[in-house]
Amino acid sequence: MNGTRVGKRLIGTQAPVTVGWENIPRVEGGPVKQFVFTWFQPTMLFALLAFWYYAPNSIAKASTAIMIGIGFRAFLLALEWVNPRFDSWRLTWKELATDLFYVGLGYTLLRVVDEYIGDGAMVEAVQGSFDWDKFAWFMGLPLLLQAFLISFIFDFGQYWMHRGMHNWHPLWLTHAPHHYITQLNINKGAVGNPIELFLIGLGIGGFFDFLPRAALLAGTLGLAVGTYQHINVRFNSPRWWRFVFNTTEHHSVHHSQDFEASRSNYSGTWIIIDRMFGTCVDGEAELLGMEGGRRMSIRETMVYPFAEGWKTLKERFGRQEAVPAE
Repeated sequence: MNGTRVGKRLIGTQAPVTVGWENIPRVEGGPVKQFVFTWFQPTMLFALLAFWYYAPNSIAKASTAIMIGIGFRAFLLALEWVNPRFDSWRLTWKELATDLFYVGLGYTLLRVVDEYIGDGAMVEAVQGSFDWDKFAWFMGLPLLLQAFLISFIFDFGQYWMHRGMHNWHPLWLTHAPHHYITQLNINKGAVGNPIELFLIGLGIGGFFDFLPRAALLAGTLGLAVGTYQHINVRFNSPRWWRFVFNTTEHHSVHHSQDFEASRSNYSGTWIIIDRMFGTCVDGEAELLGMEGGRRMSIRETMVYPFAEGWKTLKERFGRQEAVPAE
């Protein structure tokens, strides 16, 4: 394969990658379907932002956010059967059962671990040790600006953590299992080794004081934008949306079987961060995964960082076997 030059890189020399929005298929169907799948994403974003902005305090709480998140993902799961991006990504019972295992892990074990050693606990320890004054003036900023800052600061940290996972071997060992997924659908963001899922969730936003409602609004940005990273739905996303926000197309390139393509589009919500640092590739890919699309089992996913880390240590520091003289 010749590939396509993007900046100083050749994308698609090892596996097919479509580069450029003009080359990506559009939604097929009548004017109503075209309209719905063009404006669905912006409409849901602004509707959810309006809900959290105006909702009374009695319902503007974390438990409500969890219920909305579950309901929204269930709706998107149904939407995958209405207008799939690729038939090869259609959900099977085996894929669904595997995904639900990881989703359950995220809502139970990982949540408990995060409570004790997550970014909130670490920030509190640092502030307590050094007696830092918190940035209370952030609470005086307009509510939507606070929400944007929470989302952007978190995603900025996630960008560099994610990029580090692709460029530093110890971190790559935790992240590699996530790149063995062979399709995108609504629950695939939860698939991976627990260590990686913990690391990718760390942020520095806790150093700043924000209003609780601003945090809920920021969570809505993640729900109504970041959720589309892993989804099997074809959208005609508006040009401004694709320029500012991460999309399924962007993330499919990141999961491509092409090595250079996989080293792009690291952000979770704000693809404009990738544009700032020259790592954005606009396009899409259907063939995903590693080792030609080998599907990794749950057991291998759980032990991969330790097994591969031990193998690496033995290769680097293990004793060389004595070779008898001839």
